[in-house]
Amino acid sequence: KRPFDLSVLILAALVLLPVWVPLVLAVALAIRLDGPGPVIVRQPRLGRCGRAFGMLKFRTMVEGAERLTGPAWSPRHDPRVTRIGSVLRRWHLDELPQAVNVLRGEMSLVGPRPERPELAALVEREVPGFAARLAVRPGIAGLAQAKGAGHRNPGRKLRCDLDYIETMGPLLDLKLIATCVRRTLKKRMRARR
Repeated sequence: KRPFDLSVLILAALVLLPVWVPLVLAVALAIRLDGPGPVIVRQPRLGRCGRAFGMLKFRTMVEGAERLTGPAWSPRHDPRVTRIGSVLRRWHLDELPQAVNVLRGEMSLVGPRPERPELAALVEREVPGFAARLAVRPGIAGLAQAKGAGHRNPGRKLRCDLDYIETMGPLLDLKLIATCVRRTLKKRMRARR
């Protein structure tokens, strides 16, 4: 799986470099102009075998958003999300820095999305077996995202993640990457109409 991740990441970087560099610079500038705080944040997440790591993301919330609430899932219209943050989330551009996590071996391109330790413990109490997702490296994209199963339905998310773990392979990974990209583009095009 790791050679596949690195090969796809390097190939994508070579092909998309002329687009990625200006995009990343534009996103960084927009975040900086939108308000105070760092451009990239590091959030604690659970990786393979339950090992904690710092997942990188472009900042999409106001600085210090979690000081009052602590770690929490973000509701659909979260007032803590900045103007540029809502655009980044809509297009999943906030996840671009996770390519660094893939290069470090903390994440994979495809796999169950990594959870925050506190939230994973809550879900494990509600959905026994949720920790079984930790058998593999977490991913930037996954079967649960491709099927639209997010944190609002942890039981369905777990079923998708376990299905992925049982059937994972390079062809499925390519299919899921394409599905997630297509799904994001389709949702955005529908939203414009």
